[in-house]
Amino acid sequence: MKILLADDNEAILDILDNFARAAGYETVLATDGEQAWELFCREPINLILLDVMMPKLDGFAVCRKIRACSDVPIIMITARGEDYDRIMGLEIGADDYVVKPFSAPEVMARVKAVLRRLHRSGDPSHQGRQYGNLTIQEEAGAVMVAGQPVRLTHKEADILLLLAANPGQLFSRDQLLDKVWGIDYTGDTRTVDTHIRRLRAKLEQAGLQGCFIGTVWGRGYRLEVPS
Repeated sequence: MKILLADDNEAILDILDNFARAAGYETVLATDGEQAWELFCREPINLILLDVMMPKLDGFAVCRKIRACSDVPIIMITARGEDYDRIMGLEIGADDYVVKPFSAPEVMARVKAVLRRLHRSGDPSHQGRQYGNLTIQEEAGAVMVAGQPVRLTHKEADILLLLAANPGQLFSRDQLLDKVWGIDYTGDTRTVDTHIRRLRAKLEQAGLQGCFIGTVWGRGYRLEVPS
């Protein structure tokens, strides 16, 4: 597994590099946004830790460029108290975020959790789910609408897989945070709302028919499959 670490603070970069290598990952390092983009284009990257505030290209710009061509997991690194940074990162396709100052072991735990979800084996009973013109093949990691693939980030796909495995079941925002992000996740429920909004938009743009992600106001979300 190869991780791209991008941060203009060389002390932080060195700490993350040491912990990532100790955890058994290969690393490539970038100290500005242009270098991060160039390394991503040149190297086979499995996950990216991407600082928001970097010279030449900021983390948002790099994330947008990557999302235009890849669904590789991206964890944004943001400053404490900067809600705008966290919300913007999620809006443009980041899978997760960590807040400075952070604990390097906690960051590595987040990395392992994202990669574990990415490479988990699909339960055969959960493969080939079909609702209306939506098809989900968990083991292959494929989501299709009317036979055409829909590109989702890993968090968006995890949410959809959970809802599709339990059609009609209501999940609160806290339950979705626990099941998709993990019980140790320290973010707030706006993260769920942001991902649901982006997921809906992608499915609707693809022409979804025969099911939809419903909202029960004040309670949560569920996959609605009309009889």
